[in-house]
Amino acid sequence: MTINTEDLINSIMASFDRIDFIRTEDIPNLDLYMDQVTGFIDSHLKNTARYHGEERILTKTMINNYAKNDLLPPPEKKKYNKEHIIILIFIYYFKNILSINDIQNMLHPITEKYFGKDGDITVSEIYDKVISLEKDQLEGLKRDVLEKYKTAQSCFEEAGEDQEFLQTFCFICLLTYDVYVKKLLIEKMIDGYMESNGQQDKKKEK
Repeated sequence: MTINTEDLINSIMASFDRIDFIRTEDIPNLDLYMDQVTGFIDSHLKNTARYHGEERILTKTMINNYAKNDLLPPPEKKKYNKEHIIILIFIYYFKNILSINDIQNMLHPITEKYFGKDGDITVSEIYDKVISLEKDQLEGLKRDVLEKYKTAQSCFEEAGEDQEFLQTFCFICLLTYDVYVKKLLIEKMIDGYMESNGQQDKKKEK
């Protein structure tokens, strides 16, 4: 198995530079029907798909399931507003890491306290703040990935023809372990939040 590791890391670094976020000003202020919502999400997040053009970012079935599981507030007269789309974007990123139950536990306070409200803090403002913080993390993430890559490259130097594969395997393991540890942290934080709000027992009963 031959892997060009230099091309691999260059591709990874280039993918960081291509990461983009849907800005609130890009989201239509007009209410949209479901087909329009799926089209909007797909057109803006298609570059994040693993297989470009072969999978839908968002489908009608997904949206219906999110509403059924109380992740997404119901539409008004079959139309979805700007805040609906923001919640769907949050769900899209969360679902790659968290269970539906954990996503529900995190988004429920947001939708309950801020969705459709004209208070000091809006759903759009929460989204804008989170996105701005995430953008600031990109350079740090690049450095972290490069450090893990260099660490992996220093391993298995005597493995002969298997060296390249084993180094790539080591690199993947380092990245996976990083995700695993952070996932554990996220789950503990969610459980801690639920317990502090007296909802832990109720969640377990489900």
